[in-house]
Amino acid sequence: MLINLHDSISLASKLTPKRISNAWNIWRSYQRSQHSGTATVRGLPISMAIEPTTACNLRCPECPSGLRSFSRPTGKLDLVLFEKIMLDVSSHLLYLTFYFQGEPYLNPAFLDMVQIANKHKVYTTTSTNAHFLDDENAKKTVESGLNRLIISIDGASQETYESYRKEGDLTKVLEGTKNILKWRKSLKSNHPKVVWQFLVVRPNEHEIPKIKLLAKEYEVDKVVFKTAQIYDYKNGNELIPTIDKYSRYRKGPDDTFSIKNELENKCWKMWQSCVITWDGQVIPCCFDKDASHSMGNVTEKSFEDIWFSKAYQNFRNALLNSRSEIEICKNCTEGLKVWA
Repeated sequence: MLINLHDSISLASKLTPKRISNAWNIWRSYQRSQHSGTATVRGLPISMAIEPTTACNLRCPECPSGLRSFSRPTGKLDLVLFEKIMLDVSSHLLYLTFYFQGEPYLNPAFLDMVQIANKHKVYTTTSTNAHFLDDENAKKTVESGLNRLIISIDGASQETYESYRKEGDLTKVLEGTKNILKWRKSLKSNHPKVVWQFLVVRPNEHEIPKIKLLAKEYEVDKVVFKTAQIYDYKNGNELIPTIDKYSRYRKGPDDTFSIKNELENKCWKMWQSCVITWDGQVIPCCFDKDASHSMGNVTEKSFEDIWFSKAYQNFRNALLNSRSEIEICKNCTEGLKVWA
């Protein structure tokens, strides 16, 4: 698809000799670790997710932000801390996601952070429910240099949309999409590429054909259908889709459900990426919603010290030895191709 070509060109434009060398070193050390069964890391992460805020305006039923159910502190990322992080990581970082939990646009400094990352020549993306993409914010988003904007749109009608996106307004999502595309055209920009992301659950799966038609009408660049993470899935759940290819789970002969992933003792994410929470905690991946595996805090140590720390190495070794015993891995899709 054309968007994939544009993304590849955008990513390639961010490459430097240092980033290429670092990526090669990371890949080689990952391969060696798999073969030896002992974690070795030669390089720093290629990609990273940074959390602008834990706050959210919606109350989606399978989201800690929506449920207000975090056991960790909640808040928003400070611009000064973000600048410190970027100085620490930008020389090797290629891809930055401004999202973990929460709605990014609820942090007033969010688009300033995107501009800073853009100055460091890092590819940037975010995920939003699009309720704050009024005309002014849409213009600022295009001007910020953001490369990709993922808009969550989980229904083609208000009734279906709000069945999962509790307290959400589909009209605002559609208006936000229009505003972004209008300003992208007006400012003669190729970015951000606009991706509609449809989280497939049982209440909305019947509207998959409708959302494809709606995407063509609104001229978005791409539609992605994503499988839903269900926390309580073993005995079935009303959110698990009936369409098998859109489900992370399979029903067994005893009528209980299990994740389709075999959870092999490997994970590329542990070598090439990580997540930094709004308050500076470095955690292994996006499945650690409560930061239960914090490897350190960038307000206290350099990122490099944390990345190569004994705690991080112990976690990688535990994963190589028995990934299925790590709680945050039990609902993971790493290595499982379930996107459509």
